[in-house]
Amino acid sequence: MSIMITMLFLGLILGFIGAGGSGFIIALLVTIFNVPIHTALGTAVAVMALSVLSGSWSHFREGNVKVKQGLIVGCLGGIGAYFGTQLTKFMDPHLLLFFTAGALTLSGLLLWARTRLHLEAGDEAAQPKSLTYLAVGVGNGFISGVCGIGAAPFIQLSLIKWLHFPLRMAVGTTMLVILPIALSASFGFVQNGYLEGELFLKVAAGTIVGTYLGAKLTRILPRAVLRFGMVMTPVTSAILLFINLL
Repeated sequence: MSIMITMLFLGLILGFIGAGGSGFIIALLVTIFNVPIHTALGTAVAVMALSVLSGSWSHFREGNVKVKQGLIVGCLGGIGAYFGTQLTKFMDPHLLLFFTAGALTLSGLLLWARTRLHLEAGDEAAQPKSLTYLAVGVGNGFISGVCGIGAAPFIQLSLIKWLHFPLRMAVGTTMLVILPIALSASFGFVQNGYLEGELFLKVAAGTIVGTYLGAKLTRILPRAVLRFGMVMTPVTSAILLFINLL
């Protein structure tokens, strides 16, 4: 029950900032509930697939999603994610934990730097090239597969900088992008035997409800609060993982 309640509150945050939340789920499972890192990765990615399905639908109803672009980036990301998961079975748990924590730290810092001055940056008149979509999709998917995270901050930053999305549209569309990435990564982790059914059900029960409700806060709360949440969520996750390494 403690896992379900914890994940419910986590889901509210994730729905608000438009993140799949795998990194935060991994951090909580490993640091607080003592779950092995490989099992935490597989469970978190599988749960993320369900939570972003709920969250992306809620964002779609709120008008925060560019469907066509999101599906293109997400499907390309699914390819990168699958190949990324195949590397994890060869990696030492401590090294994998370090990479995941490092990716979360970097993502938080990049988001802070990019959104520091221009919260609504994005030139929608610009037309990104096909290779840009390919690089954004496959690159972010590979990061997600290797580190077991949704790579939401990397995706949001990519949508803002290279695909010219406004901040709110980047938040909502990111959840749609993560969906095929999470499904593909889940398939890879299941193949590797890194999914525990009972743990999956407990984590999923809390995050799905929380994510749906949290998505409704994106339009209500100020952009400054949204920016703060986007930056601090991956950083807090990284801190928890680094504590586990000590």
